[in-house]
Amino acid sequence: MDVAPRAAGLATRPLPLDRALASAARRLDTDPAGALEEAEAILRQARGLPPAELIAGQALRRLGQPQVALARLATLARRQPRVPAILWELAQAASEAGDTGGAIATLEELARQQPGVAGGWFLLAAQLRKAGRDEQAWRADLSGVHAASRDPTLLEAAMAMNEGRLDDAEARLAGRDDPPAIRLGGEIQWRRGDMNQALALVERAVTLAPGFDLARDFLIRLLLQNNRLPEALAHADILTQSPLRHPGYDLIKASVLVRLGDQEGACALYERLLAQKPDQPQVWQNLGHALKTLGRQADAIHAYRQAVTHQPTMGEPWWSLANLKTVTLGADDIATMESALATLEPDAASQREDIFHLHFSLGKAHEDAKAHAAAFAHYDRGNRLRRAMILHDADAFAAEVQAATSTFTAPFLAERSAGGCPAADPIFIVGLPRAGSTLVEQILASHSQVEGTMELPEMMIIASRLQSRVDEGEFPDFRAMVAALSPADRLRLGEEYLDRTRIHRHSGTPHFIDKMPNNWQHVGLIHLILPNARIIDARRHPMGCCFSGWKQHFARGQAFTYDLTDIGLYYRAYVDHMAAIDAALPGRVHRVLYERMVADTPGEVARLLDHLRLPFEEECLAFWRNNRAVRTASSEQVRQPIFTDGIDQWRNFAPWLGPLEEALGPALATWSDAP
Repeated sequence: MDVAPRAAGLATRPLPLDRALASAARRLDTDPAGALEEAEAILRQARGLPPAELIAGQALRRLGQPQVALARLATLARRQPRVPAILWELAQAASEAGDTGGAIATLEELARQQPGVAGGWFLLAAQLRKAGRDEQAWRADLSGVHAASRDPTLLEAAMAMNEGRLDDAEARLAGRDDPPAIRLGGEIQWRRGDMNQALALVERAVTLAPGFDLARDFLIRLLLQNNRLPEALAHADILTQSPLRHPGYDLIKASVLVRLGDQEGACALYERLLAQKPDQPQVWQNLGHALKTLGRQADAIHAYRQAVTHQPTMGEPWWSLANLKTVTLGADDIATMESALATLEPDAASQREDIFHLHFSLGKAHEDAKAHAAAFAHYDRGNRLRRAMILHDADAFAAEVQAATSTFTAPFLAERSAGGCPAADPIFIVGLPRAGSTLVEQILASHSQVEGTMELPEMMIIASRLQSRVDEGEFPDFRAMVAALSPADRLRLGEEYLDRTRIHRHSGTPHFIDKMPNNWQHVGLIHLILPNARIIDARRHPMGCCFSGWKQHFARGQAFTYDLTDIGLYYRAYVDHMAAIDAALPGRVHRVLYERMVADTPGEVARLLDHLRLPFEEECLAFWRNNRAVRTASSEQVRQPIFTDGIDQWRNFAPWLGPLEEALGPALATWSDAP
């Protein structure tokens, strides 16, 4: 559907006049003065001819004379009140002449005559917004989006996109500059993997049509993917003001608040939605997650129980209950989960997530009941299903780690001792998941000079961006790329990290913790861009650590954990790389072994604080009293004193862990070597 109505068909004239009109119309965009001259010549022959008057008005507007155009077009519209092309041009002339009220009145009439023309609604929205009639403007934008939903070109482009024919989809949008087409173009670029172009296009669609709710929703999701959290929150605040009052808009705002660490704000939104409509299992589950993070365990359990009561086949709240560690799922729960599992179809893609969550939950329930064979069987099924749904190339990952190991050697780092951001604010805790890093974080966050945040993705984002310069051919390999970073580059990158993480700091303490475990891969980069940052390697016995990671379903990331061989190879690569870092940078990384922390907490805490050059504080030994929000799988364990029950749990499953032991190889003997 065209953006604007056509002028054709306004009147029927003899052929020579038709040709003259066509000639004048063709010149409008490239030579409006010539078009005006031809239109005036026609009018001298046929006084008041509507098509010629319209072309004259169009030409005058293009020549920057909207007032003159407005006068002529208003006269024409009074004579021809039901010709959409005239109303369209009159509205644009009125807008450019500053007659917002006249433009609105004309566009409202046009919308009544042609409600299926999206462009008229979008132009009306812009004029209403100019007049301060914001809610009406929003509704006009929504009407424009609704009209565009029947546009055959957009429908064809969307179908091509959904079928993976991205070039075809993009070609169908060529020349389109309306908000729905721009938003769709943004989604095409997102599917191509061009996040920057996707963001630029969707932001433009929202700028042109601020009431385009679906585009703003998509923009928020893109911003979340890029960790641009303050911008995401600003757009979420706008979206929740939509006249549609859609509950999904509150949900997306709550998800932004969770990412920002504002669990209380998210809880308030979830509780309000549930007060309006209690039978929402997804909202109960989300509320449970936020309550768990806040340490409100009893309330979290109630929320998860409500979720599975409303929808027993919903796997994630079952796993959330099992994952509290301090909750034991009993015989009735096992029976309910097995019944739910029996009703789900393994081949149905939409049900796979529920299925693997239920298997992980049943694994934990049977483990608590000491039925280790049954527990392993469920853990194994859950892991196999999850592994089939994700991409993890162990060989490619090993090559990446080897590239970093061979780059960050002692001579290489010594040559680059200058540069980087001198700030000593960050304390990085690295290692593998389930290695005791949350315990170390909780201990340090109980110190008056240290703020705990969460697993921050910023260093991985910076590292990924640098790696893309190699992948795109700018540098032949990783070493060449890192070698090309000047002292000023390294300073800028360190400052960027601090700028990007500032949103997560609220207490004003001199130090903060970044507990992203995967940052062990980037310790060399951290040293170059933040030479005064502290780095803690939280480590645990490889069998205990890897088995604990394998039986844990992670909400996102950690793709290496769903296969015993994969996780064993990952742990081995980690040990080898950190040994190389120890050799290249002696004393740079402080290692905390979980088993030693459990056996001698006061001594290990004293050594840890000494490495960080922090004075000893008793609160670090009473870390479980700290009521800060904790988002990881160990959130409930760090709210109680240290216990030793979990250290050797893997031994109950030893008969089935042969692939893990084989993959670990020499790391079984070298994992605890002192740096």
